[in-house]
Amino acid sequence: MSDIDERIARFEHMAQADPDNDMAHFSLGNAYLQAGRFAEAAASLQRCLELNADMSKAYQLAGEAMIKAGWTDQAVEMLDRGYEVAAGKGDLMPRNAIAELLTSIGRQPPAVSAEVEAQARQAEEGRSFNCKRSGRAGTQLPDPPFRGPVGRWIYENISAETWREWLGQGTKVINELRLDLSRETDQNVYDQHMCEYLGIDAELHKQLTGQA
Repeated sequence: MSDIDERIARFEHMAQADPDNDMAHFSLGNAYLQAGRFAEAAASLQRCLELNADMSKAYQLAGEAMIKAGWTDQAVEMLDRGYEVAAGKGDLMPRNAIAELLTSIGRQPPAVSAEVEAQARQAEEGRSFNCKRSGRAGTQLPDPPFRGPVGRWIYENISAETWREWLGQGTKVINELRLDLSRETDQNVYDQHMCEYLGIDAELHKQLTGQA
């Protein structure tokens, strides 16, 4: 079984064990997308958004999956809605990515109200630390959460708010997969979920750990 197939199997287990876990459906949809299973990716990400309609990144990935599945009209509707959500929250990275996806299929991002634009500009101008995962202003962690290059990357790129969200999600991962972190194999599974959540893909992980 390939690495992506193993990841899909784990996320499928999580989504089945806890059907109301939005991040389980998000991670499953993202894994399906990476595996080229676009229809299944779109369905999982739509389920994620049913549970958490404010997750800007899920709109982006759902729209991408729909485009690749050939569902252009559905993709436009999804991306338009996601663009408005991202703009309203000041999630600049997903907002820009959604705009690029719309442009790639010959569409323009929807207009947003002047009030929303002002809020986005204010958030951008006032940000002191920009979270790489969310694109939003946040608080920097006081120190790396653990030793090593990955811990340093998290300190430099991930806000304290996003890190706290991961700790909550990580507890679900431990409980639902019954992980024993004293075992190396279980620790590796936990680390894979953490990287998935924080946006540390395989290539970046190799670069950080000197395995490239």
